[in-house]
Parts: sequence; structure tokens; C-alpha cells
Amino acid sequence: MDFALIGARLAGKFGGDAVPTVPEKGDPFVLVKRERIAEVCRFCREDEALTFNSLHCISGIDYPKDQKLAVVYNLFSFRHRHSVALRVEMPRDGEPHLDSVVAVWPGANWLERETYDMFGIRFDGHPDPRRILLPDDWEGFPLRKDYQVAEMWHGMRIDANYHPPGGPPKE
Repeated sequence: MDFALIGARLAGKFGGDAVPTVPEKGDPFVLVKRERIAEVCRFCREDEALTFNSLHCISGIDYPKDQKLAVVYNLFSFRHRHSVALRVEMPRDGEPHLDSVVAVWPGANWLERETYDMFGIRFDGHPDPRRILLPDDWEGFPLRKDYQVAEMWHGMRIDANYHPPGGPPKE
């Protein structure tokens, strides 16, 4: 099934809460209303025509100019050999959150924890919301574009301009 058919199936089931989107640049995705993400994911897994039995990745995205954050779920069906990206957007301020999908795909456990650590997006209903990459007392969310590296952490100086052997990243 191609993206147009997958998108039409989701839009047919969820209406304006699951909108197929084809941007000028980048890959197509289905924009899902935040409050419906767990329900849409469960349908994606259980619907015979879709059978998205694999959650490959969860990615956070920061859009500071638009004052929003996004979470992208990359799904794959081994039965039908098709894929789709679901995307949820939310305001950047306050405490951004959405429902956990660990009950749909247990492998989402660590992916959601990583997204929290790096972007500060909470997953409501997560069975084990502890940090996974950063220490419990870490302040801030390193993959947000406005993140400021502290000068010191537990008495250790942090050099934000340090680059490993080989030099800084090539632009």
C-alpha cells in the first residue's frame, strides 16, 4: 500500500485528527492530533490492511521559530512491506506531553524515555518514566535548539567548544 492509500485509510477512520501531509521538502507524513496518537497507533497495528507491527523509531523535533515541538513515529509492516510516518505537534512552552504508545509497541519504552531526556516531552502513562541517557539531576534538554551548555557540572568544567580528534563537524 502506498502513502496515498495509507493516508486515506487513516483519514477515513479518524477524519481531521489524522491528516495526510506531503510537504514541499522531506517525506510525507500523517499529522495526528496529539490527543488521538495512542488510538491511531493502535489502529495502525491492529487494522488488517495496515498491520504496522513494527515501530522503527521515535524522533523529537524542535521548531523554535514556530514555538512548537513534534514527535515522529516511523512505522513498518513486515506483513505488507509498507511504511508510514505519523507526526504529532504540540506547543513548545509549558510541559509538552502526549500519550505513551508502550502498550501498543513495547519497544517504544526506551524511545519515549530518550525523547523525554533530549527534548523534555513527557509521555503520559509510560510505565517507567525514568531518565535513560542523562543523570537524574541534569538540567535542560540538550537537543532543543535553545539549550545552553552549563559551564560546570558537579565540579567538572564543561567545554562546549571541544571537538574530538579530527576537528569540528564539517558544514
